[in-house]
Amino acid sequence: MPTAEIQPATTHLKRVLGRWDLVLLFVVAIVNLNVVPTIAASGGVTIWLWLISILLFFWPQGIAVVELSHRYPGEGGIYLWTKKIFGDFHGFLSGWCYWTNNIFYVPTVVLIFLSIAVYAVGPRAAALANNQAFALITSLMLFVLLVVLNILGLGVGKWVNNVGGIGTAVASVILIGLGIVMTHRFGLNLTAHDLAIPFDLGLLSSFGVICFGLVGLELASIMGDEIRDPKQTVPFAVAWGGVISGILYLGATFSLLVAIPRPEVSTLQGIPEAVGRMSLRVGAGWLISPFAFVLSISIAGIASAWLSGSARIPFVAGLDRYLPSILGKLHPRFATPYIALVVQGVVSIAFLGMSFIGAQVKEAFETLLKLAVVLQLVPFLYMFGALIRLASHGPEGNGYYSGPVLKLAGFSGFIVTSIGMLLAFYPSPGITSRWAFEVKMWVGTLVLIALAAFFFYVYGNRRHKAAPQVNLTGA
Repeated sequence: MPTAEIQPATTHLKRVLGRWDLVLLFVVAIVNLNVVPTIAASGGVTIWLWLISILLFFWPQGIAVVELSHRYPGEGGIYLWTKKIFGDFHGFLSGWCYWTNNIFYVPTVVLIFLSIAVYAVGPRAAALANNQAFALITSLMLFVLLVVLNILGLGVGKWVNNVGGIGTAVASVILIGLGIVMTHRFGLNLTAHDLAIPFDLGLLSSFGVICFGLVGLELASIMGDEIRDPKQTVPFAVAWGGVISGILYLGATFSLLVAIPRPEVSTLQGIPEAVGRMSLRVGAGWLISPFAFVLSISIAGIASAWLSGSARIPFVAGLDRYLPSILGKLHPRFATPYIALVVQGVVSIAFLGMSFIGAQVKEAFETLLKLAVVLQLVPFLYMFGALIRLASHGPEGNGYYSGPVLKLAGFSGFIVTSIGMLLAFYPSPGITSRWAFEVKMWVGTLVLIALAAFFFYVYGNRRHKAAPQVNLTGA
């Protein structure tokens, strides 16, 4: 006899997200200019890697989000979709990886925020970005602020996201504009040799980071019960958010390659350094501080968007009782998953502190980023696999796309995602201790997957034992 679904209704969540709220959410969640230096450090080959990933990963991702959110609307997004198609354990593992990757990713965003914010103050303050005590204390303050704003509700928190999205667009336009002016005045700083594809896994390892940089179209669907008219709003926002994000990423990468030679690209402060160099060369040095200020606002929006979005996963898993049920509680006044938000912030701070063990700020950042890449791409294997299954078995009900389109997008996305995950385990040129990097990567990944199995089976058993009692009470 099948176990009855015991997840309570979430209709008391407030629908506050409109079309342009989602477009700005996608832009701020997807376009993280701060991963561009890490990618551009591999040289001109990244232009081709961007084009490949946009065509074979980003486009299929948009199809998957529109199709699956159309068929399975509701809070939880990628967690809900995987659970419906592959079963409870796979749904939980998908949601777990999506959530835990942000435990690593949000701290990297915070570290970049600190490096850019001090850059805005002036060159003399830039050294603070590598001061561990300053980084940890300031990160704690920023996490607390973002958690509080999101507990107050998406009606408040969305403005952080919206302002961040506008800041991302403005910063990207400034960077791209300077790149165009530099190319016009001084010529192209790239040769045909720079654009050749090398057989160097250290350089190609940025492909996983590129795929990681393009995720985010699924983020709004995780907050499905907080979107106004989701069946109309989501396709509109996916289309506009995707086009804007792709253009901004390509333009930003090209501009960075024009401004700074590959060996000199800084993974933490590459963007403001590039703007600084280009601004001085074209006689617009006054742009440096305002640009760093706008970019820091953009980064704060990125951190807020991923913190609020990923916290919905443990919230829904708490409702399903595959995680402690306290995570499924809503704030009595603001109707937000405040326990899940607090836990997300606390755990992120803990892992941020651990990442500094035996590493400087730069290497801690790169290790956190690569761990986030691997964990983030696991749910996308499930998402693209869901498209293949729907196409193979004949989609039930009224689908958004035809079977052949779903199958093409599913296979394309699944293959590219697998390649990106494998390349992420290979250390990039900026890593000094490859052995320590590999240990952190494999141990971190395996421990977190083992924890997913532990929570699922321990709390799953409690869930099944509690189900008859819940059903009886309901009756």
